[in-house]
Amino acid sequence: MLSLVCRNTSSLYVHLIAWVRKMLTIIQIPVLTDNYIYLVHEPLSGETAVVDPALAQPVLDILNEKDWRLTCILNTHHHWDHVGGNLELKEKTGCKIIAAQSDRDRIPGINAGVSEGDIIMLGACRARVISTPGHTSGHIVYYFAEDEVLFCGDTLFAMGCGRLFEGTAEQMWSSLQKLKALPASTRIYCTHEYTQANGRFALSVEPDNPQLQQRMEVINQLREKHLPTVPSTIEQELATNPFLREDSLALRSVINMTNSKSVEVFAEVRRLKDRF
Repeated sequence: MLSLVCRNTSSLYVHLIAWVRKMLTIIQIPVLTDNYIYLVHEPLSGETAVVDPALAQPVLDILNEKDWRLTCILNTHHHWDHVGGNLELKEKTGCKIIAAQSDRDRIPGINAGVSEGDIIMLGACRARVISTPGHTSGHIVYYFAEDEVLFCGDTLFAMGCGRLFEGTAEQMWSSLQKLKALPASTRIYCTHEYTQANGRFALSVEPDNPQLQQRMEVINQLREKHLPTVPSTIEQELATNPFLREDSLALRSVINMTNSKSVEVFAEVRRLKDRF
């Protein structure tokens, strides 16, 4: 049975399953122009979550194909292209909808409102909720530490970050610092295929970064074949994502902010990207 929210992370059950590693099966579903929906299946229990379902039918099709039962929806934020399939999926599968408590009035069908530090159990796997305001005021992400997986919605992209629609640069910078601190091997499952465009911008502010140059060669090859560039890893993002590289002397030199505070550098990079 799904444990939606566990605020007592010292429970015996959590300790008993803490040894489990890399159990999740993740299916990436491309929808709309550039969105990704993720089906997340835990094989021991048979429980399945879906992250940010923009549409219901593509999810239902794969559930039927795999003979999986949908246990819950994990929403990262309230934008329509992340919650559009919520109510149809809930009606047709009986799943529960989990989202930020602060977004109860903006996300349809919420059963469990969660906040920073809450733990969600999907069978034997647990996800920690991390609050990441900036793109929206109530944005959250889901971090499966034992499986080294982060579902980060529109906070962090491959070589990018979300636009500041509701939050401030200071809020987004603080949110990204939380994600920067995750283990380097953490796989980053963002919800848009923006990587190629993000990479072109990244090269404009750090043109001599050899890791960025090499990564762009791979990305261009993948996109020529219409293949996804997601997931990436924290290690890749730390080396190539300008929004995580506010301490790079080369980047600071290009944007003429050598002696500025880190948050000011981030804010300028975000401003430049908005105009790119």
